[in-house]
Amino acid sequence: MKTKARLPGMQTYSWRQYKMGLCMSDMLLKAVFWDLDGTLIDSEPYWHEGEMEIAAAHGGYWDEDLAWSCSGTPLDHCAKTMIEHGTNLPPEQIAKAMVDYVAKKEFERVPWTNGVLDVLGSLVDAGIPSVLVTTSPRRLAQNVIDHAPAGAFAGFVCGDDDLPHKPDPAPYLAAAKMLGIETGVAGADGAAALPGIARCVALEDSATGIASAVASGATTIAQLGFNRNAKADGPQCASIDGFAGITAEALNAFIRQRLSS
Repeated sequence: MKTKARLPGMQTYSWRQYKMGLCMSDMLLKAVFWDLDGTLIDSEPYWHEGEMEIAAAHGGYWDEDLAWSCSGTPLDHCAKTMIEHGTNLPPEQIAKAMVDYVAKKEFERVPWTNGVLDVLGSLVDAGIPSVLVTTSPRRLAQNVIDHAPAGAFAGFVCGDDDLPHKPDPAPYLAAAKMLGIETGVAGADGAAALPGIARCVALEDSATGIASAVASGATTIAQLGFNRNAKADGPQCASIDGFAGITAEALNAFIRQRLSS
């Protein structure tokens, strides 16, 4: 049976909490910024199904390849591309129909990516805040936040905010500002000279999202496990294939690796 560790004058802790406390003195990681579709949740199949259903109902042609070509892009871009392939609806109606389709699916069941809830739990245990950074509309972002582990997310930045969309760095800079984390140009003399956002991990799967996160100065990790278009040779600091073995300590190691390079 696991014993407990007691620090003088303090409450009783489990060994897991005690060991986590020892690690915190070495914790450079300030926050984790999460992309939504294809990173936090495996929702791309919902979007693709919705796009194909809408196109078929309104005289257009749409297939899996076209759907993947629009993954990670703003809704208006996808809608215009669908119109170019024959969908006979105004772009705003296409976008609304897409969101309605996905919202219905996600409100029935949030399709968390494999292992991601364990990562969120590890971050909660370590006291590391997360922020959702997505181009998806507010109601989809809020639904995911509402179903996430208690205390996992400090907030979110979404496509309905009055900000330039990815690949502009503005959404990630807004996430850092939300937490009071400084942004700016990195210095040359180690961790103390780097802006705080360099000590934040951004998890992304699409080229558009990766470009946004990298431009913000965040330590960007590409998630290759759930997006067939994801590439390991992009501008990101590192890549992972799924969330097996990813913990607060593992994400902290990416920060440490960046600072030492």
